Amino acid sequence: MKKSYKSYIVLFIAAVSILAACKKAFLEVHPVGGTALESGYYKNAAEVFNGLVATYDPLGSETGGTYSDKVGLLNAASDDCGAGGGSATDQVNWANWDNFTVTVGQGPQGDLWGRNYTGIYRANLLLSKMENVPDLTAAQKGRYTAEVKFLRAYYYFDLVRLFKNVPLITASIPTAEIYNIPQAKPEEVYAQIEKDLTEAIAEANLPNTVSAATEGGRVTKGAAKALLGKVYLYEEKWAAAAQQLGDVNGTPGGTSTYGYKLLSNFGDIFKPTNKFNSESIFEIVHTSQARQDWNAWGAFEGNVMVQMVGPRNYNGPIYVTGWGFCPLTTELVNAIKNDPRYPYTAANIDSIVNAAPGRTYEKGYQNTGYFIEKYAPKSTYRSTLGGVADLNYPYDYIEIRLADTYLMEAEALVHTGSNTPRAQALLDAVRARVGLASVPVSLPSIYNERRLELATEGHRFFDLVRTGQAATVLAPFGFKTGKNEYLPIPLNDLNNTKLVQNAGY
Repeated sequence: MKKSYKSYIVLFIAAVSILAACKKAFLEVHPVGGTALESGYYKNAAEVFNGLVATYDPLGSETGGTYSDKVGLLNAASDDCGAGGGSATDQVNWANWDNFTVTVGQGPQGDLWGRNYTGIYRANLLLSKMENVPDLTAAQKGRYTAEVKFLRAYYYFDLVRLFKNVPLITASIPTAEIYNIPQAKPEEVYAQIEKDLTEAIAEANLPNTVSAATEGGRVTKGAAKALLGKVYLYEEKWAAAAQQLGDVNGTPGGTSTYGYKLLSNFGDIFKPTNKFNSESIFEIVHTSQARQDWNAWGAFEGNVMVQMVGPRNYNGPIYVTGWGFCPLTTELVNAIKNDPRYPYTAANIDSIVNAAPGRTYEKGYQNTGYFIEKYAPKSTYRSTLGGVADLNYPYDYIEIRLADTYLMEAEALVHTGSNTPRAQALLDAVRARVGLASVPVSLPSIYNERRLELATEGHRFFDLVRTGQAATVLAPFGFKTGKNEYLPIPLNDLNNTKLVQNAGY
């Protein structure tokens, strides 16, 4: 398997003692075991690199207090998927966000808050430790600083979209001070995100590309520009978004300055054997090399969501049994069933089971017979290296890919009312890749294309909220305008602090 930062996690996890810090919430600001351990670390370049690896590590977090895979949860909150599982109480946090009955004390907010503040804590700590490391070269310091600022921006972007009103912490602080930090205004958080990404892009030592074989998964200049363009899109800074995304995209259908190019075969994007392909801009890495079992709870390196979204107690070809989460909604199936992307998006388990005697599966909660195909647990990719195979699927998650940035740039251009031919060419390129004819470019046609192209990849809920469609599209699922755009501030982080609960909770 290609080496990546997750491989380094496996190798260095024993050495990086700070990995134990902040696993539950950002309020745990010191390493377990006391501050002497932290103060004695970061004395050489190798330890700084270990700290960089630790800052990447929360990206792949899928388990905290319970199963809290970000992509799976966002799918359940959208109209792409239901929560699923064995029953409505199988994973109640998934069901609560699916039907919008999240309360202050019940929901996925604690794990999602903790994942991102863990990353922010580690980013702030590492930035404070790099000044006086004797064997850290200027080039290393520059690149690591850019990567860490990208990661801090990424974590804050998740937080401001999930919670809106969050504390803005950009330096390591004493424990006594954290209880007095108020929430920042969302525009202040966005300003910090922009600042971090702009500084990362300007860093000469942040590479345009990296070797997939040796550094796959590390941040590049193209990834930083793509994320900044996406941030501008959420802020409705249309011209700025179009500029950044245009730099990333290059000529529609061609190869960009950063080496990105649409794959000719849509289905190849998601194969674990095709990691870091030319369409991948920022990829969150999972590996089977750790060979983990249940004792690694909270630190799994495999992609556990793959196991979660497979059909329950399945007996048949192609797939292996899963836990039945995130069944596709009939709304998504009906929208995509005549589209060439359908067989790479929907696994029609009813059809497979009914095709031959002896094939069976358990029809769990909200079952429709259709399951996620992009991350389906297939026998071909099931780990044989050791550990519990259910926990060691090597499927990566592509957080940002080229078709996504094409459609975001097209959207920004339509909003500006400028360069409609380029917006049309971007939309056409996404459709032509799967053999679809051109349709006139407009916001509705772009929004529809995003749904079909990016289905079950965790983007749909945020797209519905930011474009004002959630009130209509999600209302049948229980969505309440003015409340369910955001999750509540976790109860454990609200108590004894100056944090104020979000509206409606």
